Amino acid sequence: MTEEKESCQCEERQQVKREIALKLNLEAIKKKLLVLSGKGGVGKSTVSSNLAAGLSSKGYKVGLLDIDIHGPNIPNMFGLEGFAPMITDLGIMPIVYSENLKLISIGFFLEQRDTAIVWRGPIKHRMIENFLTDVRWGELDFLIVDSPPGTGDEIISIVQVLDKVDGAIIVATPQDVALADVKRTVKFCKDAAIPIVGIIENMSGFICPHCGKTVEIFKSGGAEKLAEAYKVPFLGKIPLDSSVAMSGDEGKPFMLFNPDSELAKAFSKIIDKVLDFK
Repeated sequence: MTEEKESCQCEERQQVKREIALKLNLEAIKKKLLVLSGKGGVGKSTVSSNLAAGLSSKGYKVGLLDIDIHGPNIPNMFGLEGFAPMITDLGIMPIVYSENLKLISIGFFLEQRDTAIVWRGPIKHRMIENFLTDVRWGELDFLIVDSPPGTGDEIISIVQVLDKVDGAIIVATPQDVALADVKRTVKFCKDAAIPIVGIIENMSGFICPHCGKTVEIFKSGGAEKLAEAYKVPFLGKIPLDSSVAMSGDEGKPFMLFNPDSELAKAFSKIIDKVLDFK
């Protein structure tokens, strides 16, 4: 047997092993949910981190996978900048935030926060595949995937690698330009046969901390009307609140560090609807 044939057979065996590892990892995850947005800046990472945190606080075993390769924010959202996963003979160990919550992001592998990642589609696909094949997630009730905006390479890759996505949560803000992008995301999910858990309207009205009145800075209700028009569930509204930005900057998800706030109560209702989704 030539060296070339031996090398080819070795690569084939390695590929089979990876396919088996991926299959076993995915079989240990009960529900795989994507958090999507048609455009950037709508608070998708905030929703992803607090959804994962809220579910974990209810006793569910949760993994949070950040596939926003060019703008990984999950390490910051949990105050874990500078942390790095352990790489062992068994694989990559995710960052354990709490007993019920594990995290992985490309941000944990960067030496400096401002390092620019300049990758083409095939390399992104390989990294996403590695996150699901080589990371030892263990048994999970939920895998929450924080995605980049739009429906580009990363979204296509995660759908292909997961094979079966149990649902998509779409985050929108009330402005017409944002809702136009949401329509594209809804259409993508329907074309890809991804069940839509529902739409969340973020930054839906500003509650004045002094008088308690609501000011509709970005309007309100547009996402709910859109959900009705496309016959998909509407999960709820998240008001514009300065404490959201503060919790993100401080690395303290409000669902864990301020669970009695009006904001957390509103988000808790959204989580209940996610849990009710079949």
